[in-house]
Amino acid sequence: MKYLVLMGLFLGLILDLKAQDQNDTLPEVSKKKVFTFKIDDNIDPRMNRRVRLALEEAKNQEADLIIIEMDTYGGAVNDADDIRTMILELDRPIHVWINKDAASAGALISIACDSIYMAPGASIGAATVVMGGGGDAAPDKYQSYMRSMMRSTAEAKGRDPKIAEAMVDQNLEIEGITTKGSVITFSVSEAIANGFSEGQASSLKEVIEDKLGIKDYEIISYDASDIEKVIAFFLNPVVSGFLILIIFAGIYFEIQTPGVGFPLAASITAIILYFIPYYLTGLASNWEIAVFILGVILLAVEIFVLPGFGIFGILGIIGILVGLTLGMIPNDAFDFTFVPTGELFGALLTVIISALAAMGLIFFMAPKVNQWKAFSSIALAGSQQRNEGYTSSFYSNDLMGKEGVTHTRLMPSGKIIIEDEIYDAYSRGEFIDKGEKVKVISTEGTSLRVRKVGGEE
Repeated sequence: MKYLVLMGLFLGLILDLKAQDQNDTLPEVSKKKVFTFKIDDNIDPRMNRRVRLALEEAKNQEADLIIIEMDTYGGAVNDADDIRTMILELDRPIHVWINKDAASAGALISIACDSIYMAPGASIGAATVVMGGGGDAAPDKYQSYMRSMMRSTAEAKGRDPKIAEAMVDQNLEIEGITTKGSVITFSVSEAIANGFSEGQASSLKEVIEDKLGIKDYEIISYDASDIEKVIAFFLNPVVSGFLILIIFAGIYFEIQTPGVGFPLAASITAIILYFIPYYLTGLASNWEIAVFILGVILLAVEIFVLPGFGIFGILGIIGILVGLTLGMIPNDAFDFTFVPTGELFGALLTVIISALAAMGLIFFMAPKVNQWKAFSSIALAGSQQRNEGYTSSFYSNDLMGKEGVTHTRLMPSGKIIIEDEIYDAYSRGEFIDKGEKVKVISTEGTSLRVRKVGGEE
């Protein structure tokens, strides 16, 4: 009997060890990685970039599935097309939770997802393409393009393509759903009844746990990188306006001083900080930057090569203003069909106000800049006076007060003729054209200082 008991205990021990060994070799069930990000603003190049970066981050994080939190009234058709294409080509499940609105381009993006869930009171539809002002419908070529995208996207996700098309085309009539003369906008219950929503959910948690049936998971929320935050900072209209001010002021003060110095470096830095964020977000195109550069070149030709101020100067200023303005808005080669009127007006106002502020700053600072100690450390801003012991004057005091004629344009330096003799001269900062009468107001240094006859003393 004892032997039977011992054998039973021994056999039980072996079975326990074997079971434990099997448990140790079973793979651990890892938590599902649920990656989330928001589409909560206009669909434009900036949102296009945000979605692309978010999807790339989801891949890097090896997310098991992605959920978009949607709340938008729509936006640019081309950017919506880019986003829906990225979603359709994604190699992992992607769902959308409409937290109130998925209108127009937002509806197209939602339909591209594998499943659609809607918060109480949410809506989806109204995908008619409208002009930038937000009122009138866009020409039929845009409506046709949107209709085809809605149809093909719905087909790809097993939804009724005719209903998707009727979200764009008010002339389509679907019995029991819509009448001619109005486009479809579904409420939550209507979207569920017609296969354009898999259910209602009050929160992301409800979507994940109740609708998708995932109990063990971790949420990874997309957070823009530090670089993206810096880019967003420079996209602020106030910052853009300040950079424009530096661009204009820097160019002016560099023209006033010989050589390549601090003002030019500040202007170039401001140009880079202005255009790069808009370029990276898809707002500034290559041709818009080229227009700005061409404007600078034309203005330089007018200042340094051609006398007077004519067509090159005017075209240069126009090129600079056009390049700066169009670089801020999502136009398509001067096509403003989908550019909101407010954005266009805001961009133009930012550039004009900044340019005027730069002019005011120039007139205020120009007489004082040479007196700043900080400026004297990076430029030869001081003057050497006779009463301080400096006597290196190259000209006789007899020239003081004499009048002559400019032999070349003063920008602000150049040459003048007094009594058939040519002298080096410079103005008080203003440009004086060739052939103008001038009067000597100082003989100190290596050049005569002059002013235009008839100007202020």
